[in-house]
Amino acid sequence: MKTGIIGYGYWGINLVRNLAGNTNFSVLCVCDKDPSRLDLVKKHYPWVHTAGDADLILKDPEIECVVIATNPANHYELALKALRYGKHVLIEKPLATHLTEASHLADLAYNSGLTLMTDHTFLYNGAVGKIKSLIEKNELGRMLYIDSTRINLGIFQNDINVLWDLATHDLSIINYLLEERPKSVVAVGKCHLKNGIENIAYMTLFYESDLMVHIHSSWSSPVKLRQMLFGGEKKMLVYNDIEPTEKIKIYDSGLLFNEEFKDQILVDYRIGDVFIPKYDTKEALSVMIEDFYDSVAGKRDPVAHAKSALEIINILECAEKSIQHHGKEIKINAI
Repeated sequence: MKTGIIGYGYWGINLVRNLAGNTNFSVLCVCDKDPSRLDLVKKHYPWVHTAGDADLILKDPEIECVVIATNPANHYELALKALRYGKHVLIEKPLATHLTEASHLADLAYNSGLTLMTDHTFLYNGAVGKIKSLIEKNELGRMLYIDSTRINLGIFQNDINVLWDLATHDLSIINYLLEERPKSVVAVGKCHLKNGIENIAYMTLFYESDLMVHIHSSWSSPVKLRQMLFGGEKKMLVYNDIEPTEKIKIYDSGLLFNEEFKDQILVDYRIGDVFIPKYDTKEALSVMIEDFYDSVAGKRDPVAHAKSALEIINILECAEKSIQHHGKEIKINAI
């Protein structure tokens, strides 16, 4: 499939690399407003055309698919034009910066019979896939809590806050792993750059069950952490994405509560073995690119389908409202 890529920055480089390495795609053109970025394209892919104007890709009748990896503020306008020109779209997260815009894109793609896919790469991560399998087999038992930390020093965004940038990953993983969706959210955040964009934030999600999810996101940490803790009634699991080989560790540990005596609760601690399971180590981005092709060729929804993106944006908008109201609990209406 003949493809054009808009944006050759931090993530666009990885997208072009995987598209160029996939025999199902033919990269015809890469667009970026920065001439120095286009020089890099020419250096690594001398056969690919370059352009400074996105319309050269959007209006090209030969191009079937458009991949968008620009600042989030530009996502809606570019995706809207691409869909109106009849092109399939793969877009870097978030799909859009407003739920109304994202819903418009999803409706337009559906009514036009086009694939609209968001680059929620972690849904194609082998370790995440393994965790999903363990949960579906009830290996961990009833989920009690999830505690996620995604922090680092930079990259500071100028059009979305840290939740839209980093917590998007955590939300995509959690919604992929669980059938249940949150009913409300509480979030607090702080902007230290005086630009009105929070660079550190804490978000807590509440569910109809007694599950609670806590997400810590920061661009202001001296260390880089990508860790999720899953507390199950049977077992507990740690997912450390920075760990090169042993990303998942399952702890056969738990708490047993004895409520026989009303005036006190006795707690027994069960500490067992630690198990490190095997999982697929193929690069997640290459798996995602393959799913994009299968979706277009097979006319089916990809794993990272548009509705999943809408659910995430819905949560983020509610979290943003909570921050604006100093941590007020905000109800999340179902999509």
